[in-house]
Amino acid sequence: MQDAAPLCLAHVDAEMGFSGGEVQVFLLMEGLRARGHRSVLVAPPASRAESEARARGFETRAVRMRGDLDMGSVVELAGVLRELKPAVVHLHTGRATWLGGLAARAAHFPAITTRRMDRRVKRGLRTRLVYGRLVQRVAAISPAVRDNLIAGGVDPRKIELVPSTIDPARVVAHKGRAATRAELGAADDEILFVALASLVARKGLDVLIDACAVLAQRQVAFACRIAGSGEELERLQTRVAERRLATHVKFLGRRDDVGDLLAACDAFVLPARREGLGVSALEAMAAARPVVASAVGGLADAVVANETGLLVPPDDVAALAQALERIALDADLRTRLGAAGPARVKAGFLPEQMVAAYERIYREVLVQSDRRA
Repeated sequence: MQDAAPLCLAHVDAEMGFSGGEVQVFLLMEGLRARGHRSVLVAPPASRAESEARARGFETRAVRMRGDLDMGSVVELAGVLRELKPAVVHLHTGRATWLGGLAARAAHFPAITTRRMDRRVKRGLRTRLVYGRLVQRVAAISPAVRDNLIAGGVDPRKIELVPSTIDPARVVAHKGRAATRAELGAADDEILFVALASLVARKGLDVLIDACAVLAQRQVAFACRIAGSGEELERLQTRVAERRLATHVKFLGRRDDVGDLLAACDAFVLPARREGLGVSALEAMAAARPVVASAVGGLADAVVANETGLLVPPDDVAALAQALERIALDADLRTRLGAAGPARVKAGFLPEQMVAAYERIYREVLVQSDRRA
């Protein structure tokens, strides 16, 4: 197959919801379409990804993937792949990698997977089967994810580093900074911290709340707004109430006006306990906002310490409070850290760079498969 020939690609996503991983899937599919390739999304019926794909004009195939033991879905997936005859099957989630990997092998199509979780792969038979036999390549979104794959026994020669990217449209502000700050209830003389994250334990938002309590005790003039939804909302709201922070910390729910929120804030905060990369931190850097984040996983690679942001140990309330106070009290520091952000993003986190990397991988895998045939 010539390098210029368009490819048919089957993208398998087993999730019903829609989070950062799905955002990356669609950035990839849009980029591939712009390059003339055909992308078909295989996802559970009535999933948010399936409906999003239809809205964007992509082909879809609906397959229920109820659990890792759902071998019926493997048979159905294999049938879909035989119908589509893709050049490569791209597996985008853990369950998709297992079920879709088995289906791709049964249908005799090469497969790759993307690993986004900052968690060590467990050594064992399943890992050897998945990464040794079912997929030809695995894309890690950060060096930390790559290291965890290697620690789990995955052959380093099969791993490609392909960072997640930001959607430039998401960081465009549509309202004025003053108007958004007024809507958020942030006074002109307050430093506004914004966190954009799912309300789950691994994001460390409880640590942020405790750090805000320290700032309040020190009489730092600040406001903190947390945008996102998730299972931890009630527990976090209780924590805010217990620490008497209702005037400082407020929850915004799920928000799509990311650009406006970033334009309105003075700094972005992500005190995660684990993070594959931290696309929201990249968005903040693209919007020229300083970042305060935990030195974990891919965050420690994406955010350059003392250049685009401040990094602190995870679960360290004192260190986070100190970093936030530094940001609040030093306008020159905020300006310097924020100004370096856009160049950092352009250096390796733009969608066209991710799309080019995957296109190269697809073609290399296809050539490798043709040689084996």
